Amino acid sequence: MKELSSLQKRMYVLHEDREMFEQAKGYAYEYMDQVYEREVFPTDEALAGLANFDEPVPETGGDPAGMLRMLHEYGSPATVTSTGSRYYGMVIGSVFPPVMAAKWLADVWDQTPALYVSSPVVAKIEAICEQWVVDLLGLPQGSVAGLVSGSSIATLCGLAAGRYEILRTAGWDVTSQGLFGAPPIRVIVGAEAHSTVFRALSTLGLGKDRVELVPVDEQGRMLASAVPELDETCLVILQAGNVNSGAFDPIDEICEKANSAGAWVHIDGAFGLWAGASASKKHLTQGIEKADSWSVDGHKTLNTPYDCGIILCRDGKALSTALQASGAYILYGEQRDGMMYTPEMSRRGRAVELWATLKMLGRRGVEELVDGLCERAQQFAELMQAEGFQVLNDVVFNQVLIACDAPDETASTLANLQRSGECWCGAGNWHDMPLIRVSVCSWSTTAADIERTVAAFVAARGK
Repeated sequence: MKELSSLQKRMYVLHEDREMFEQAKGYAYEYMDQVYEREVFPTDEALAGLANFDEPVPETGGDPAGMLRMLHEYGSPATVTSTGSRYYGMVIGSVFPPVMAAKWLADVWDQTPALYVSSPVVAKIEAICEQWVVDLLGLPQGSVAGLVSGSSIATLCGLAAGRYEILRTAGWDVTSQGLFGAPPIRVIVGAEAHSTVFRALSTLGLGKDRVELVPVDEQGRMLASAVPELDETCLVILQAGNVNSGAFDPIDEICEKANSAGAWVHIDGAFGLWAGASASKKHLTQGIEKADSWSVDGHKTLNTPYDCGIILCRDGKALSTALQASGAYILYGEQRDGMMYTPEMSRRGRAVELWATLKMLGRRGVEELVDGLCERAQQFAELMQAEGFQVLNDVVFNQVLIACDAPDETASTLANLQRSGECWCGAGNWHDMPLIRVSVCSWSTTAADIERTVAAFVAARGK
C-alpha cells in the first residue's frame, strides 16, 4: 500500500473525529433557537463583521474548529432570517424542521443524481416525487419532472422543449441543425410576464424583443380576447401567479384556443402553481392540465430548502431530446436517469428535501400550507387597509401590494421598516407607482406575526 499523503492522513483523522460535527451542530442549534425573534435583516454591526473574511488565500490550512467558529461568529449574525416568520421578500419560503434534518443527512450522502448508476436512491426518490407532484397539481398522468435549481431554469427547460417540438413538427431538428435557417417560431406572452421568461427566450435564441405581447388587465392577467390568432408555430407562455399582484392568467380559456391551433403552452407557475393542490384555490389554476409544460419552485410556496425548481412536461421525449447529453462515459440504463430531464449533469440530490416535505405534509398538509399562507395574506391586507394604507391588488393568493398616500411616503416607510429589523419586505414599481411588495411564504407566519408586522408598518410610517 502506498504511503498516504499528509492531506490524506489529516482528513482520515478528521473523518474519525466527530468533534467538529458536534461543534457545527451546536452552532446550528444556537441559530435555530434565535431564528423567530432575531432581527430579520442584519444589523450594521453584523454587516461590518463580514470584513473578518477579507484575507489572502491562506498558505497553510487552518484548523476546522477555527473555521467553523469564524462562520458562526461572523457569518450567522449577517444572515437574512428568511427561515423566520416575518420575512416577506421576493417570494422566498421557509423550511420545515424535519426537512432540514433530512437535508443534513442527504448532505452527508452528497449524491450525484445524474444517472441511476450514480445514485440509485435519489433516482428512486426523484421518480416518486414526479408521481406525487403530478398527482397533487392535477397534471396529466405520464408527465415527467426534472429537478433543477429554480423556476428560472425550469422555465428555460420548458421553453426548450416547446422550441424543439414546434420545429420538429415543421420538419426541423433544432438539436442537430440549430437555429440558422430554422422555420420561425411565434412567441405569445403577457405584457407582465416575469423577467426570467424573457431571459430564457433570449438564451434560447428566440429573442426577447420579437415576442408578441398580449395586453393585460389592471391586475396583470392576460386578456384572453386580445390573444392573437394562434397556429402550430406558436409558443404561448402563461402565468400562474403574477410576481406583483399574484393574479392568474385565464389559463383554461387560452389553453382551449392554443390546443385547437396546435400551439405549445408553457405555464410559469413559480409560486402559484401550488394553488392546484388546494380545494379552495384550485379554481385559479383551472385548465392547467391542458398545457404542455409547467415550471414551479418547491422553495417558495411549498417551503422546501433552497434550491428546488421543478420542470414538468407532458411530452417526456420532447423534454429529454431538447436537453439530453451524450458521451461514451454516460451510462444510460433502464431505470430513471434524472439528467434526461435537466440541463445539468452535476447537481445535488435536491429530490430528498422535496420528497421529505411531501412525505411529512401529505396531501392534506400541502393544502393546509397553501390555504394558511393565503389566509395570512388576506389578514394582512385587511389590517393594513384599516390602518389607512392602500392595498393596490386583489389579494387572490399570497401577494399583497402596499402603498402610502404619496410615493415619497411609501419610500420612507419602507426604508424605516427595513431598518427596524422587525420584518423585511420587497420594493417594487407597478403601474408607474412605487410600492411595498409583501409575499407571505413562510409556514411559520402566524396571525400574531401579521399583527406585529402591521404595527411595524404603522410605526415606520409615523417616523
